[in-house]
Parts: sequence; structure tokens; C-alpha cells
Amino acid sequence: MNRQEALRTLGLDEDATEEDIAIAYKESAQIMHPDRFAGKPKLQKRATEQFKNLQEAYAYLKERGGKGGARSSGSSRRTGASREDELEARLAGIQAARTQLVAQRDALFDSRRNGLGMLVVGGLVALFMRRIVWLAGIAGTAAVWGLIEVVSTTQNINSLSDRLDELTKEKKKILQEIEELG
Repeated sequence: MNRQEALRTLGLDEDATEEDIAIAYKESAQIMHPDRFAGKPKLQKRATEQFKNLQEAYAYLKERGGKGGARSSGSSRRTGASREDELEARLAGIQAARTQLVAQRDALFDSRRNGLGMLVVGGLVALFMRRIVWLAGIAGTAAVWGLIEVVSTTQNINSLSDRLDELTKEKKKILQEIEELG
């Protein structure tokens, strides 16, 4: 990868500053983070590839301080700041992923609640209207559908909760690393 490719990946012009690079990375990380596409394997795979390209471009530009050449040998403090910027960008990506996963989990809670409603109402209607066969059949179908909805959404909620726990652990690890740098 060269500078122009890295800048193009971040959507920046040739005259981008280090601050522009950090901001563009944070914004792009929030948009392209693979966790935003949890539950959609094809999109998540594509987002993972894009996100790796984004990280590679950011790392390339940060190594060179956003300029075309290499950094001077007396820039150890800037290297620490650069690492801190990278960690801050990763935190922004984690926060974006958490926000998306929480929204998905909340939507699944709503679906599960609706499924429970269908299960209960369908079951009661089927029970009390069993003499009207066609109505009991429709109500029974609704109850089964509700049961399927409850089971599937519960599994998805558990998966999202596990991923949120992983992100929390990763966030703690990054915060500890930032603290050690500072």
C-alpha cells in the first residue's frame, strides 16, 4: 500500500493532516465495523475485509505521521501518542459496534415479546374456540409461530449478549493499555 491508496481508503485528499486522518479513521470505523452486520454473514465477511483495509491504511499513514516520508528518529513521544490515537480509534469502533449490537438486541427483545403474545393469544383462542375448527387451526398456527419466534430470538439475544461481553472485555483491555501509555 502506498500513501495515495491509504488516503483514498480513508476518503482523504493529499493535503490531509494527522488530525484529519484520525477523524476519518474513527468515522469510517464506526460505519464499516463488522459487528454492525452481525446476523448477516455475507455482509459481515465483506465488512471485515473492508475494515482490515481501513486499519491497514490507518496504520500506514500513522507510521509516517500522515506525511510522505518516514518520521525522524527523535519522535518517540509521537509514537506513543500515535499508539494512543490508534487505541482511541479502536475504542470508537468498539463503541459504534456496541451501539449497533444493543439496538439489534433491543429489536430482538421486541420480536420476542411479540412472539410471546402470539403464543399466548393463539393458544387461548385455539383452546376456547376448538369447536370452530378453522378458527382453532389458525389460532394454533399463530401459537406455533409465536413459539418459533420466541426460541429463535432468544438464541439471537444470547449470541448478541455474548458479543457485547467480548467487546466490554476488549474495551477494558484497551483502556488499561491507554492508562499504561499515559
